[in-house]
Amino acid sequence: MRLAFCGNDNALAYNISAGVLRNVCFVDALNLVPHVFLLFITFPILFIGWGSQSSKVQIHHNTWLHFPGHNLRWILTFTLLFVHVCEIAEGIVSDTQMKSRHLHLFLPAIMGFVAATVSIVYYHNIETSNFPKLLLALFLYWIMAFVTKTIKLVRYCQDGVSFSQLRFCITGIMVILYGLLMAVEINVIRVRRYVFFMNPQKVKPPEDLQDLGVRFLQPFVNLLSKATYWWMNTLIISAHKKPVDLKAIGKLPIAMRALTNYVCLKEAYEEQKKKVADQPNRSPSIWLAMYSAFGRPILLSSTFRYLADLLGFAGPLCISGIVQGFQNTTNNTNTTGKMKDPPNSYLSSEEFLRNVYVLAVLLFLALILQRTFLQASYYVTTETGINLRGALLAMIYNKILRLSTSNLSMGEMTLGQINNLVAIETNQLMWFLFLCPNLWAMPVQIIMGVILLYNLLGVSALVGAAVIVLLAPMQYFIATKLAEAQKSTLDYSTERLKKTNEILKGIKLLKLYAWEHIFRTSVEETRMKELTSLKTFALHTSLSIFMNAAIPIAAVLATFVTYAYTNDKPLQPAQAFASLSLFHILVTPLFLLSTVVRFAVKAIISVQKLNEFLLSDEIGDDSWRGGDGSVAYESCKKHTGLHTKAINRRQPLRYQLESYEQPTRKQMRPVETDDIAIKVTNGYFSWGSGLATLSNINIRIPTGQMTMIVGQVGCGKSSLLLAILGEMQTLEGKVHWSNVNETEPSFEASRSRNRYSVAYAAQKPWLLNATVEENIIFGSPFNKQRYKAVTDACSLQPDIDLLPFGDQTEIGERGINLSGGQRQRICVARALYQNTNIVFLDDPFSALDIHLSDHLMQEGILKFLQEDKRTLVLVTHKLQYLPHADWIIAMKDGMVLREGTLKDIQNKDIELYEHWKTLMNRQDQELEKDMEADQTTLERKTLRRAMYPRESKSQLEDEDEEEEEEEDEDDNMSTVLRLRTKMPWKTCWRYLTSGGFFLLFLMIFSKLLKHSVIVAIDYWLATWTSMDNGNEVRNIDNANSTNKTSHVAVFSTLSGAGIVLCLITSLTVEWMGLTAAKNLHHNLLNKIILGPIRFFDTTPLGLILNRFSADTNIIDQHIPPTLESLTRSTLLCLSAIGMISYATPWFLVALVPLGIAFYFIQKYFRVASKDLQELDDSTQLPLLCHFSETAEGLTTIRAFRHEARFKQRMLELTDTNNIAYLFLSAANRWLEVRTDYLGACIVLTAAVTSITEGPNSGFVGLGLLYALTITNYLNWVVRNLADLEVQMGAVKKVHSLLNMESENYDGYLDPSQVPKDWPQEGEIKIENLCVRYENNLKPVLKHVKAYIKPGQKVGICGRTGSGKSSLSLAFFRMVDIFDGRIVIDGIDISKLPLHTLRSRLSIILQDPILFSGSIRFNLDPECKCTDDRLWEALEIAQLKNMVKSLPGGLDAMVTEGGENFSVGQRQLFCLARAFVRKSSILIMDEATASIDMATENILQKVVMTAFADRTVVTIAHRVSHILDANIVLVLSEGFLVECDTASNLLLKEDGLFTTLVKTHK
Repeated sequence: MRLAFCGNDNALAYNISAGVLRNVCFVDALNLVPHVFLLFITFPILFIGWGSQSSKVQIHHNTWLHFPGHNLRWILTFTLLFVHVCEIAEGIVSDTQMKSRHLHLFLPAIMGFVAATVSIVYYHNIETSNFPKLLLALFLYWIMAFVTKTIKLVRYCQDGVSFSQLRFCITGIMVILYGLLMAVEINVIRVRRYVFFMNPQKVKPPEDLQDLGVRFLQPFVNLLSKATYWWMNTLIISAHKKPVDLKAIGKLPIAMRALTNYVCLKEAYEEQKKKVADQPNRSPSIWLAMYSAFGRPILLSSTFRYLADLLGFAGPLCISGIVQGFQNTTNNTNTTGKMKDPPNSYLSSEEFLRNVYVLAVLLFLALILQRTFLQASYYVTTETGINLRGALLAMIYNKILRLSTSNLSMGEMTLGQINNLVAIETNQLMWFLFLCPNLWAMPVQIIMGVILLYNLLGVSALVGAAVIVLLAPMQYFIATKLAEAQKSTLDYSTERLKKTNEILKGIKLLKLYAWEHIFRTSVEETRMKELTSLKTFALHTSLSIFMNAAIPIAAVLATFVTYAYTNDKPLQPAQAFASLSLFHILVTPLFLLSTVVRFAVKAIISVQKLNEFLLSDEIGDDSWRGGDGSVAYESCKKHTGLHTKAINRRQPLRYQLESYEQPTRKQMRPVETDDIAIKVTNGYFSWGSGLATLSNINIRIPTGQMTMIVGQVGCGKSSLLLAILGEMQTLEGKVHWSNVNETEPSFEASRSRNRYSVAYAAQKPWLLNATVEENIIFGSPFNKQRYKAVTDACSLQPDIDLLPFGDQTEIGERGINLSGGQRQRICVARALYQNTNIVFLDDPFSALDIHLSDHLMQEGILKFLQEDKRTLVLVTHKLQYLPHADWIIAMKDGMVLREGTLKDIQNKDIELYEHWKTLMNRQDQELEKDMEADQTTLERKTLRRAMYPRESKSQLEDEDEEEEEEEDEDDNMSTVLRLRTKMPWKTCWRYLTSGGFFLLFLMIFSKLLKHSVIVAIDYWLATWTSMDNGNEVRNIDNANSTNKTSHVAVFSTLSGAGIVLCLITSLTVEWMGLTAAKNLHHNLLNKIILGPIRFFDTTPLGLILNRFSADTNIIDQHIPPTLESLTRSTLLCLSAIGMISYATPWFLVALVPLGIAFYFIQKYFRVASKDLQELDDSTQLPLLCHFSETAEGLTTIRAFRHEARFKQRMLELTDTNNIAYLFLSAANRWLEVRTDYLGACIVLTAAVTSITEGPNSGFVGLGLLYALTITNYLNWVVRNLADLEVQMGAVKKVHSLLNMESENYDGYLDPSQVPKDWPQEGEIKIENLCVRYENNLKPVLKHVKAYIKPGQKVGICGRTGSGKSSLSLAFFRMVDIFDGRIVIDGIDISKLPLHTLRSRLSIILQDPILFSGSIRFNLDPECKCTDDRLWEALEIAQLKNMVKSLPGGLDAMVTEGGENFSVGQRQLFCLARAFVRKSSILIMDEATASIDMATENILQKVVMTAFADRTVVTIAHRVSHILDANIVLVLSEGFLVECDTASNLLLKEDGLFTTLVKTHK
């Protein structure tokens, strides 16, 4: 067949006698002209590039879209492309019905398609390079195309072609489209005036694009890039080379920042408040506020969602059409229709849509569109959800800053509730927003589905639909049960964590007393309870999964069986597979509906909580500080929100925030006298209860002087400070703040001082999670001299030197734990450092010992503050400082008792003065006692101990890292890449096998069987329907009915088996997950408890706890469902590919490129997703911490007036977390769009191959059905893979601990060979002892020899680090004895089993440790002793009377860590504990270091009397304690240097012992 443009089967084709335009072929040729013109003009321009004529505006991104009508143009062009595709298809289909090729039917259309594509590429390049003059080419093209198409349309009208003909409709639509595009182009000229006008319009890119930090480009890119997330490619590919960090994701665009959204929501909420202002019982609706602020994007998202759902039904309809068409063609091959003549070769749309290939292409396009709309809908809701969360967080934060203190302290709003609001309620609302389009989209989807089913199958379809609808409520029931199970699991795991935490904190004691097993069993018991509730959780999860899989099978079974028995006509493949596909579509919304409803219920509750919080009481307005505004208390003060017009885009947001949020202060009126800073007149203040806590307060605080407030505990001293600061409710009276005298001579800086800010150190120290330096300077400018002066005054330097990074060390909740005294000194330092006129110190000496208090008083207060002429108000109990005060206020029972100088009081109120004198004498006596017990050195010692192991650990790690780095330098990049892209298969295998091989085998086997059965069901359906069609011809009723019965029977059996298998598989996966979780936790606990003590010294406690909390939780609850989902989606995809390939083997060829594409997509996505997930997690914690910190330190923040700074910080943290989350969800969209498009390609190839090669219509339907399921599951495969990879990290971390060495618990001797009462005498021989902590560390004791007779009292002393404690640990084999030996009562301790050895010796440690439980449990956890024995021990420790007075006596409860007893009492309990264990050897390791003198004397006395017949080894904290010992061992640097009685050693003038005694060491 020869090719010819107008076809060579018609002589009239080239005839133009009737006029040129009357010839159809010529008109078609004319249509080619504009297209060719455009290609000729644009190609050179596109290839030459724009280097020479680049724009004048320098911007970083080439995504600046600024021509008007931009989106409209893209939409029109896409429509145009679609119409061109229809035109091409119509041309080709018409052409197949001709006798010869007619190129003019489709060639112009193909050229038009190319030209339209080029036009949009060309336009995009011109727009990004900002060179509008070149748009003229496009303008000309649209005009020409419009003209030529109009000629063609006119020609058709003249020929009388009607609307029923497809070609006429296509031409008509094109004319309209070209006309619209022409209008868009004219509009660009009108607005931008780039041609035909004198002065072209100047434009500037938006602020976000000028800011190089903004990397989130979704709002700024063109439509195609928006739909496919093309702009994400750079980030996702770069993630391969180096991990994604916060710098790579940049900052949020302005429209998405928390502040912008806060302004919108705040205004909307204020509107709602105004509406209900006159109705006292109605509260403003947050729902309406949310709707008015974020309603538009939600509507947009819902529109996208509806479009996607409607397009979703194209799948079943196309399947039905294709199978039907395929069947007709196979049946009609013998009766081929006659060829058409060219003149009347116009197709009608029905004929066009009967063509199977046309349907295949339509199905492909519908899928692509549907997926694009669906992802767009998801993206819009996600973005809106994130915006809403940012706005809510800002609202909550602003509210926290204005909460009345009484609210927090009187327990109306606990910190826990606030944390819940931030962590839980805002997220609930965000999730609700993500899911809310489903609420109104799903019912429509369900109704549409049922109508279509009814059309296909009639009444029997309703039976299937009824099955689904009746079983759906079950899902809701299961979901509620799941939530309950999860809650109880949480309770148990909290309890288990508390126990584990106690074990880890007291691990040293447990090991020394050989009590590990007792505490381990207690944790295991709780774990068993937790596992029981996890079992219910797992059962319900597997039920839910089972319902998901089984309901569609049941529905299909019900439908087809009903159909077979109610209809005479056999089931057609077209009907069968279209309805199967519809059932698949129907099931999803029905299941999701239960989730969505659950979230909606939660969201309603969250909104109620939020509203309560937002309407709770606030502190009065700020205008009081300064001037004489009396503070009227208003229960709910509105502070004017920002008005949108006030947002000035040029100014950084920080300034704007400050400028709105500072309320206008009144102008001050000078108070009577200039030398009074603050004056309270006739003040009655209350903590919100209405009862006055402080009454009749009339005081003056003189400027630039020190005022002291004294009084008994609880008389209202702190309250008075807070009342002055405005934290209390003023019932009546006024607080005047004087106008600070500006002409103060002190120094120039006083001018820059913040007049109304008060430096305030609260009684309970409050630290930020920040470095020491940041905590002290607290947002003020850093001044080195001043900083040094302050740290010296508070004697912080020695403490800072101990920290690993000096004053750059993180402290606070998540940082290093400091003791109370250290925390308090940092808070005082903060108050001193601030440059304010007024300083309030609330009992700054309470946690300090006497030396520090004196130093602080002299250096900090008298020198530093007085030199600056600052006004100081000091609350204190230390009356010895009264003489320093310039003014004294004495309080009693919430009233002022006396006010004046010390002299005034001495003269006027002699009684009070005498009372003070007696108190001062008493304090002086205590002082003498105290001079010995130096608390600070102790605190520092504990800190040093905590730091030392960390340092050594980090040094070791650094060395290791350096070595590794040297090896890896050369192939560094490649290895990193390999590691980052590799799935942790080894860890997965470890996890799977830890559940046991039997369960693993069972799981794999049942999974495979289940999927085979499901495939068999569909295969059977295909053969059944295809056979029935064949049987149509031989109409034998009898055979038909038996056939029908057998078919139905097999179908029912298979379906039943499928349903049963669904249940079995879902149960085995969960069961296996549980077993694995159980085994992993069990092994971990054993390993940790039996680990060497060195491990606990070098590993931070938090790290070990994390394995038991976060990681165990992931292994318990997250891995099983992920694993289930992953295996299910993977097997579904594989079985689908297998099925299609079986039906049409050619499909495999097309699969190769798609497979490669899929491999690369998942590889790149996994790496990026993991990084973004980590960023999201790591940015969440600081945000939550910032909220809880603020709530704790409210009074301090408000006194300092730092609200604006903290708000700014909160906005930054919120934005950082939001941008991470936004990128994570954009990455998910990126993946889903790509996998969905791949799925669409699979559907297209499956359709085309099965149409050309398919054996029969049944298999064509089957292939298409499976191809459609692949599109749904491909992205789940990748996302589950990515999730599993992240979750396997938990298993890996747990495994890393499981590889640790345990202590060697077995000895050479059998426990039975050791005498029952060993050691009886308590004789100790130390022979040439060498000890080290680990075999790669230096020895800490070298060749120590000593002999201790039974019953001797031995003292061991030496400087810090001389090995004293190591010797005590050597007795218990807690350290590695690598040479020499210790022999106790004739038995070498290295031969004994550890448990036996440790259970026969006693020790009292320096830090007294008690566990939560009864007193009885603390003294004797093994329950071996009688009560009398316990009472005897308590009597010896002088605790008997105290314990008797407690409710329950011996069964009285001890709180966690023994917090309900004082340190001294705790140490005495430890003494009693050592006495209960009747051991002939007692070791005391600096036992008196952390207790007061009185307790210490008791201890010494007991050791002398109760332990008179036992050997006692005392390691001395102060040498004075061992002067009366029988023998003294003096250690230095691991060597034993002196060994004799104390009196003999003191005779040596130059001996080390003498030196130690002299220096009071």
